[in-house]
Amino acid sequence: MRKCFFIFALLVLCPWITAQQTMNNDSVVKLVKAGLSDDLIVTTIQGNTGSYDTSADSLITLKSAGVSEKIISAIITKSSNPAAMPALPPLFLAAQDPNDPNAPHDPGVYLFASDAYGHQQMIFIDRVGAGREKTSNVLGAAFSYGIAKAKVKAEIPGPHASVRSHSQKPAFYMFFPSSANLGGFGGNDVITSPTQFSLLLLEEKKDHRETAVAKMGFASASAGTDSKRTTLFSSTRVRNGVYQITPNSALPPGEYAFIASTGMAGDATHHTVVIYDFGID
Repeated sequence: MRKCFFIFALLVLCPWITAQQTMNNDSVVKLVKAGLSDDLIVTTIQGNTGSYDTSADSLITLKSAGVSEKIISAIITKSSNPAAMPALPPLFLAAQDPNDPNAPHDPGVYLFASDAYGHQQMIFIDRVGAGREKTSNVLGAAFSYGIAKAKVKAEIPGPHASVRSHSQKPAFYMFFPSSANLGGFGGNDVITSPTQFSLLLLEEKKDHRETAVAKMGFASASAGTDSKRTTLFSSTRVRNGVYQITPNSALPPGEYAFIASTGMAGDATHHTVVIYDFGID
């Protein structure tokens, strides 16, 4: 009789014990490696207590281990609200958290970083105002006889960007509107993809920062940024119009910007420079 009662108790309590196991990043990777479906793993994350590391570096590690964006979103949501939650559709969960990259956001560029308490935040980077371009002659040459050359530089006011990161490999998200573009212009100035941006180390001056965005010669012009100050980055499409951006190498402390220069095809007087600046401390 006692043996039967013991077996009955185990049958009743086992599901409760299983539900109370603590999940972490390694647990999720093991489930992915075991071939479980995304939906099943998300349900497991939602239904169990968890202790997750959601720093930018750890999220990149999860992505490199084959963990999908859907599962990473569930981890971030669970970390922001550790209480047990019912299995709701991921998009519904994401919509409740403005710091979730899967939630709807206004178009623009966001830094994905931790605050002083270790909570992940989506920090909006204001676009630097248009009309910040200036032309400087190379070696003081004048425009004549086809030998003159000049650079168009983007000048950003202030010695430092207001948005800053303590990580040298920060993560960013670019949100492109469905019916417009980040350039805000028509014609040749359409900006609809991260591939149109360059990540540049800015030259720091006393009261501003600047970088070359185009080169011009007699009767010719070409768009282009300073290759010596360019850092390559990778972009991952999260969904339509949304991309995760990560530098390919560590960024030394300094002032940086995502810059797109457009509309320079043979016309030195018509171009658009789109700038999103940030700093690395």
